[in-house]
Amino acid sequence: MLDNRSMATFAEMRRIIAEFPGPDQAAAAETAAREGQLTKPAGALGRLEELAAWLATWQGRTPPAINHPRVAVFAGNHGVAELGVSAFPAAVTKQMVLNFTHGGAAVNQLCKNADADLRVYEMSLDEPTQDFTQRSALSEIETARAMAYGMMAVEPGVDLVCLGEMGIANTTAAAALAAALFGGTGTDWAGPGTGVHGAQLSRKAEVIDLGLAKHKASFNDPLAILAALGGHELAAITGAVIAARMGRVPVLLDGFATTVAASVLLKLDPTALDHCVVAHCSAEPGHRRLLEKIGKKPLLDFGMRLGEASGAALCIPILRAAALCHSGMATFAEAGVSGKD
Repeated sequence: MLDNRSMATFAEMRRIIAEFPGPDQAAAAETAAREGQLTKPAGALGRLEELAAWLATWQGRTPPAINHPRVAVFAGNHGVAELGVSAFPAAVTKQMVLNFTHGGAAVNQLCKNADADLRVYEMSLDEPTQDFTQRSALSEIETARAMAYGMMAVEPGVDLVCLGEMGIANTTAAAALAAALFGGTGTDWAGPGTGVHGAQLSRKAEVIDLGLAKHKASFNDPLAILAALGGHELAAITGAVIAARMGRVPVLLDGFATTVAASVLLKLDPTALDHCVVAHCSAEPGHRRLLEKIGKKPLLDFGMRLGEASGAALCIPILRAAALCHSGMATFAEAGVSGKD
């Protein structure tokens, strides 16, 4: 891991990714053995059984447990916000961070509901990224430092991390990243975001296409794509996913922007998101398209598109229920219940 953000480089990030640990097969086997003895028909709890196995496999322990979940929201501003791609001004990012701090946002209530620790990370809000239609949004150094900063959110003792973001115009950046990583145009990936339609949505697609044309030479390197088209908060999410893998902490990804930021890693390692579950399918249309590209099935489809880790926080109780059912249910032998012949 990185102890000094000033030393962060893409080469160092690639070195860490190359050392990703795999699944804990012993924990997986022990969990599967216990699952088969619990007082229920095999498979009767459906996806809850899959989630219990996934938690144990990536926590590296059995039974799995969620005692210290953390919700991490990264906030950053984007230079392309000045190009008319959002229904709200960039000043809203800082205002919403204050709202998080004062406990007035949706994610605050969802964290209370889930008994989760909420941390909000401001990332150079007074220094937005460059306009990516003209130059790279971030330099390599800025991107690597943001990734290293995101890694700091995964502290010892945290046993589940939920990742989310806040940043006016970041659905524009996310759509551009998705197009660069997986192909397509601005029209294919642009969505309403904060509520743009008609000519403003067309303008958003145009800005994305301008960014894609400007940085086409970077498309053979996913980290260079992240620098060219991303943002401080998106790079931080990428870093947090890396740190979670190294620390054996399962991850809940929130919506479109968060999933795109994490998906950068798939271009470096096709197993890079095996320790991640997508919490919900955002109403942002690009998210469903992205989930098909990366082969992830979300837990919920509630029509949400708020960001701020709201969908991820909402799913903490589901994962906790999966863990508790697995660890707390009696086996057929313990309950004196006859098993299947």
